[in-house]
Amino acid sequence: MGGFFGAVAKRDVVLDVFFGTDYHSHLGTRRGGMVFYSPQGGFQRQIHNIEGTPFRTKFERDLHDFSGTAGIGCISDSDPQPLLIRSHLGIYAISTVGRINNAEELVSRHFDKPGHQFMAMSSGKVNESELVAALINQKGDLVEGIRYAQEEIDGSITILILTETGIIAARDKFGRLPILIGRSEDGCCASFESFAYHKLGYEDAYELGPQEIVRLTADGYETLSPAGKDLKICAFLWTYYGYPNSRYEGVNVEVMRCHNGEVMARDEAARGGIPEVDYVAGIPDSGVPHAIGYANQAHMTFARPFVKYTPTWPRSFMPANQEMRNQVAKMKQIPVPELIEGKRLLFVDDSIVRGTQLRETVEFLYDSGAKEVHMRSACPPIMYGCKYLNFSRSNSDMDLLARSTIQKLEGDEGQEHLEEYADATTERGQCMLKTICETLGFASLGYQSLDGLLEAIGVDPDKVCTYCWNGKE
Repeated sequence: MGGFFGAVAKRDVVLDVFFGTDYHSHLGTRRGGMVFYSPQGGFQRQIHNIEGTPFRTKFERDLHDFSGTAGIGCISDSDPQPLLIRSHLGIYAISTVGRINNAEELVSRHFDKPGHQFMAMSSGKVNESELVAALINQKGDLVEGIRYAQEEIDGSITILILTETGIIAARDKFGRLPILIGRSEDGCCASFESFAYHKLGYEDAYELGPQEIVRLTADGYETLSPAGKDLKICAFLWTYYGYPNSRYEGVNVEVMRCHNGEVMARDEAARGGIPEVDYVAGIPDSGVPHAIGYANQAHMTFARPFVKYTPTWPRSFMPANQEMRNQVAKMKQIPVPELIEGKRLLFVDDSIVRGTQLRETVEFLYDSGAKEVHMRSACPPIMYGCKYLNFSRSNSDMDLLARSTIQKLEGDEGQEHLEEYADATTERGQCMLKTICETLGFASLGYQSLDGLLEAIGVDPDKVCTYCWNGKE
C-alpha cells in the first residue's frame, strides 16, 4: 500500500520527517523517499530502494545533507517518489498513495499530443505520482488541479504536496485512507498514523474528511476545499494494515481487534461451533489481538505456540519475491514445543487471502507435533481483489482462496453465488469451509461475518468500504 508523513515548522524538521516516515514502514517495502525545502537550499530530495534494507538504515547517511523547515517523506509499495515537478504552478514535490485503474486511458485521453511524455518505469507503466501531477497541472492552481485529478481517476488517490510556502494534504475522494494533522508549539504535521507524530511532540489537531484539501504552515492549518459527504474508509486499516496504537475515525486499532475477536467468539458460541481446544493463539503479529479477544470471550487459555524471529526480517512484507517471501515466512516461525506437542490449537489470523503461507504454517505446526489445528479468520472470505489500495496483490480474483475454492466446487456457476458462499450458515458456505479445511489441513475453519466485523469497528456501516468482501462500492 504505502504511507506518508509531512511536517512544516519554524525550525528544521528533517528529523521529524525522517522518524515520522520511518514509523510508516509497516505499510510498504519497495521504495522510500524524502524531500525538504528551505529558502537557502531550495528543494533537496533523495529516493532509495528499501526492498532489502529498512527505510531508517538507508536514509541515516543522508540526514546531514538535508535541511529545511518543511518536508515530506513516503514509504511506497509501488513507484519511486516523492517526485519534483516544475510547471506553470511553480516547483513542488508530490507523493501519492492509492491506485489508478485507468492510468493508460488517462494518458491516451489527455496526453497523446506531441510534446507530452512520461518517464517509463521498469514495468513499462507510468509512475502514478507523475500522472497525478500531470493532471493537476491541467488547471490554474493546485487546489483546482487536485480536485480535477481526483474526479478523473478511477480508483483512489491520496496526495501530499510540498511547496515553497508549506504543505498541501488532500484525502482521497471517498476517504478510503486517513490523513491526520498534528500540532505543536512551532509547527504542524500530516500523517497516516497518529502515533507517528505523538512520539515527535505533536498533539492531535484534526482529521481530514473525504476529499478535503488542507494547507499546513508553521502557523497552523486551513481548509482549502471542504470535505465531501461520502465516506468509505477501508476496513482493513483496523483488521490488518493499521498499527496497534493508531486511531481512525476515533476508533483505536488494538481495541477494535480485541473487540472483533470477542464478537466472533460470541457469535460462534451462539451457533454451538467453538471446538474444545487447549489453547487459543494468534497468527503473529496482527492476528494476536483478535485471538486475545476470542480467547477472553470463550473463556479459553491464550498462548503463543510459536513466535516470529524478527531481528533479521523485521517486516512481514519483505521481500517482494513470492518464493523468497514464503521461505522467509518459514524461517521466521520458531516453535514453542511445550505449547504445541499433542495440543489442540485454535489460531486466529487477521485475514485469509491466498492461503499460501497459512498452508505452510499449518504444516509447520503439525510437523512440530500439534494434535489439531483449527483456524479462524478475523474478517469474512475475500471475494474481490482491492481496486482502491492494492490490499491484495492478486493479479486475478481467482488467485484468492475463497474464489478459487468456489471455482473448484462449481466452476463458473459458483461465481454467481458468492454471497451465499460467504455465509457459513448456508449449504454452499459450509461446503466451501469443508473444502478449504481439506485443502489446507485445518481441523475446522470459521470466518468472521461482515455484520460482526462492522459491529466491532463501530463506525456507521455505510461509511466503511467492504468491496473486497461483497463487491459493493
